[in-house]
Amino acid sequence: MDMDGMNMGGATSSHTGMAMAFFTATNTPLYSKAWTPQNAGQYAGTCIFLIILTITLRGIFTAKSFLDTKALETAMKRRYVVVAGEKAVAEQANDASSTTGILTTNGMQEDVRIVSAPVKIVQPWRFSVDLPRAALMMVATGVGYLLMLAVMTFNVGYFLSILAGTFIGELALGRYNQANMAM
Repeated sequence: MDMDGMNMGGATSSHTGMAMAFFTATNTPLYSKAWTPQNAGQYAGTCIFLIILTITLRGIFTAKSFLDTKALETAMKRRYVVVAGEKAVAEQANDASSTTGILTTNGMQEDVRIVSAPVKIVQPWRFSVDLPRAALMMVATGVGYLLMLAVMTFNVGYFLSILAGTFIGELALGRYNQANMAM
């Protein structure tokens, strides 16, 4: 069977272009034909770019981990003020998670109870938490797809650069993700 031109119901298809095995050429285009290294220095620069892009992806995941930890800490410290006369909420609050006090506003004094918020596994939607989380994941997805496209060129140098960037990024930033997971 001839692989250069296949007969598919009257139409011929040419199988040229993308390699299906790793190769070591130094003039492989990255993302567009305009980004085609012409010499070893440009190829090295492209590989360094891929290493930095991969480290950036690890940094984005670390930043997301920090934001998630900060949001959880904020939720755990959240307190609500309940007027002492309101029995429905005041009865639900046990003495261990609440304190009493006097709140003065506009010359009026109210007996209040400050109740700790129950922390749930899934927190309610908050603009200040979920918008930055969504933005970081959007950027991480874009960077991840760019790295995937670089690997799909089947260039050994590009592939090894991404692996090196993953190693360096995890070596430099991985401990921060583990520390946030333990909290």
